[in-house]
Amino acid sequence: MNIVIVGASGYSGAELAKLISLHDSLNLMGMYVSENSLDKGKTLASLYPELNGVVEGALSPLTPEAFDSINQHADAVCLCTEHSVSVELAPQFLAMGKKVFDLSGGFRLSSNDDYETYYGFKHTSPELLEQAVYGLVEWQKDQIKNAQLVAVPGCYPTAALNALKPLKQAGLLTDDTVIINAVSGVTGAGRKAIVATHFCEVSLKPYGLFNHRHGPEIEKYLDHKVLFTPHLGNFKRGILETIYVKVKQGTTAKQIAESYQVLADEPLIRLLGDAIPSIKGVENTPFVDIGWQLQGDQLIVISAIDNLLKGASGQALQCINLTLGLPAHTDFQGVNHG
Repeated sequence: MNIVIVGASGYSGAELAKLISLHDSLNLMGMYVSENSLDKGKTLASLYPELNGVVEGALSPLTPEAFDSINQHADAVCLCTEHSVSVELAPQFLAMGKKVFDLSGGFRLSSNDDYETYYGFKHTSPELLEQAVYGLVEWQKDQIKNAQLVAVPGCYPTAALNALKPLKQAGLLTDDTVIINAVSGVTGAGRKAIVATHFCEVSLKPYGLFNHRHGPEIEKYLDHKVLFTPHLGNFKRGILETIYVKVKQGTTAKQIAESYQVLADEPLIRLLGDAIPSIKGVENTPFVDIGWQLQGDQLIVISAIDNLLKGASGQALQCINLTLGLPAHTDFQGVNHG
């Protein structure tokens, strides 16, 4: 499959370029940035020295000539762009007959009203929201295989949904609101330089109270009320979520463990039982680590992922693998599997 990446100079784009370059069945045929980007013409390795000798080629501007080249030669397009930019670009590439894997939030929610409320812009292609397949790999394999447009899940929802959907599916949750406290490294905010993510300014603190866009995303795909509070941590990468769940009275530890067996055969899910996951355990890996402890009817679930791999580029690669008819975890070369 010939693949191009739009927005390749960002953290997720660079990670995806590495994964595609190391994949036996994929050809990275183009890396693009906006026409006014300061990075155009530079090699990706000049921005990320660790990619020297791994990812070849320069960052090209997304000009009309670039669209023509993509139309002629590409099979699929990965959008590592701003949400509103993805919403404008995806219909153009779909009209060319290309598969589109969108790593932004441009197609994750249900309606234009959601986008105006949580993203602050009007969705110009609301008809595609029903067409888009949510790329939560462990739960959507069959739908992803034949999808033309895949909305790769957000990093926080990836950790939360894999931790909670087994409990929901097993009927163990009460109607109480699930409380999710989540902490992410600064790469989750993107590469653009702003004071709030400047190294000397970053401190552990919450943000987006009651109105963060990942709250409705989690609720939509869990079908359960959640209170989601993200925090920015003073480290580069990784997400740790501590999730507080009321389970039905009489629920046993054995029932909890049995509910998670639905994920037991997933190669990139590691079920730790009563051991406690950590960011160190998942950093630079494609895994989801899930642990839990029960006391009475109060369950605490801890979920950890690398926000740039399982939370973005790694999950996108899993989706691409599925559309090729390959196992989702195929060719995660160059990734430290711990």
